[in-house]
Amino acid sequence: MRKDVRILLVGEPKVGKTSLIMSLVSEEFPQVVPYRAEEITIPADVTPERVPTHIVDYSEAEQTDEQLSSEISKANVICIVYAVNNKKSIEKVTSHWIPLINENTDKDSRVPVILVGNKSDLVEHSSMETILPVMNQYTEIETCVECSAKNLKNISELFYYAQKAVLHPTGPLYCPEEKRMKPACIKALTRIFKISDLDNDGILNDNELNFFQRTCFNAPLASQALEDVKNVVRKNVIDGVCDNGLTLKGFLFLHTLFIQRGRHETTWTVLRRFGYDDDLELHQDYLFPLTLKVPPDCTTELNHNAYLFLQSVFDKHDKDRDCALSPEELKDLFDVFPYMPWGPDVNNTVCTNDEGWITYQGYLSQWTLTTYLDVQRCLEYLGYLGYSIISEQESQAAAITVTRDKKIDLQKKQTQRSVFRCNIFGDSGSGKSGFLQAFLGRNLTRQNTVSEEHMSYYAISTAYVYGQEKYLLLHEVFSDFDVLSDTDLACDIVCLVYDASNPHSFEYCARVFKQYFMDTKTPCMMIAAKSDLQETKQLYALTPLEFCRKHKMPPPQAFTCNTADAPCKDIYTKLTTMAMHPHVTQADLKSSTFWLRVSVGATVFAVLGFAMCRVLLKQR
Repeated sequence: MRKDVRILLVGEPKVGKTSLIMSLVSEEFPQVVPYRAEEITIPADVTPERVPTHIVDYSEAEQTDEQLSSEISKANVICIVYAVNNKKSIEKVTSHWIPLINENTDKDSRVPVILVGNKSDLVEHSSMETILPVMNQYTEIETCVECSAKNLKNISELFYYAQKAVLHPTGPLYCPEEKRMKPACIKALTRIFKISDLDNDGILNDNELNFFQRTCFNAPLASQALEDVKNVVRKNVIDGVCDNGLTLKGFLFLHTLFIQRGRHETTWTVLRRFGYDDDLELHQDYLFPLTLKVPPDCTTELNHNAYLFLQSVFDKHDKDRDCALSPEELKDLFDVFPYMPWGPDVNNTVCTNDEGWITYQGYLSQWTLTTYLDVQRCLEYLGYLGYSIISEQESQAAAITVTRDKKIDLQKKQTQRSVFRCNIFGDSGSGKSGFLQAFLGRNLTRQNTVSEEHMSYYAISTAYVYGQEKYLLLHEVFSDFDVLSDTDLACDIVCLVYDASNPHSFEYCARVFKQYFMDTKTPCMMIAAKSDLQETKQLYALTPLEFCRKHKMPPPQAFTCNTADAPCKDIYTKLTTMAMHPHVTQADLKSSTFWLRVSVGATVFAVLGFAMCRVLLKQR
């Protein structure tokens, strides 16, 4: 909502513009009236809408046409004052003032106009019959008020309506000629309805209506008031009420009724609570809260409450309860977005079921990935879903945890983070993409069904380390880089992949390690990919095993994704463990008991995870 309102009064000489302003301020009719009143500012605490209001007078005797044009362009609302006992001043409204205002304002954003019939104390009749056709002709005219500066009739109301025309304008919401809401307003209210429909059954039940009422107006509706609202809808709209709940059709009808009855502020209160600005676009401050700062060497993760919210969104749209989102269910979930945020590459970034649909785990993984790589985009997405409203938080920033500096983790030899990044290096054709896809449970046969254009250079899923569930984010780095970016260097662990059947493959990994990682504290692991093929001697001064021993790395890990079932995931658990514990010594990494503890923890929690999934499904 605007931070202040600027009201300009124009009209023919002697119609009482200055008297209206002075009567408002002094609450009595002035005996001596100057040509023009000085600009006055009414403080926020004495205005109905709690917004500072500037009132500006115009005098033909004291101001030039250029000054008038300047004031018109600065005004938020313009009151055209005429005298109800002066026919000429009424005619000038359409012959002079409205055309002049339109000349000095942008056609696409007309300034709202209030017609003010002053000196009503001097006549016994109303000017409304003459004015109504004018109001119907010009859509920028918000309303008409007849008043009297002399006996103070409707003076406060006049300036309230002027303020209301700015803060709660009709123009963006409603088309008077067609007597219906505008498409942008319908679109915004439809999104609000879908967010408020917590169980996604197409109906706002009493609990959802009360939550909506508390959210927007800080007070629930009494049971009788709820019934009265539904009865009004029942009488006027077929299918407006279904199963004793309000349908989208009924919801839109109610807001049309509010607008037609002059209660625009009700609809605007709802729109603004759900993040909309005066142009019915989601406000940038709503989508991108300024409170979140991420220092260097820190990362961003979703907190527990954010995961609970995202789980509820998933449950809301997983109508067939198969723990996966079909294309139709995913489209329904993102219907509150202005665009489809997830492309086909997402299906190759996270876990999917046999039909290629994103699973519950994959869904949470993608949100985790977005939060880690582009937290501003995550805040935007949460804004579209209405996180701050449904979770009753000040903003989406409440969903984000900024982790502590990695240097502190190294000093303390422990971390509180849940997401770890592993950058994958390797020569072209070494098996990097296969290594990423294998993490998502896909063997070579299934990988061959993925089209090249939908291939992803990221893969993210969960791994269990010492009984703790962590996210491992794999990123394939292009092999033909000239210089590594800071992002590619700032990872938690490096994975160097070479093709064990290609004699020239290892040399690339050795060169990358020596050039970029040999003198860093970033743990590294060598992967001998395509281990199902005949191993070939690498054309390098040292064998891969000798190289790893020399540089105090774990021995090369044999890996293949050419398996009958899903590839083995032990290697990913090892990577996550090394990322979590970069301080672990080489001796520990070689120890079989170290890896046995890790593997047992992963196995136990995989079994527990399967059991928990069955329990959750049963409850749902």
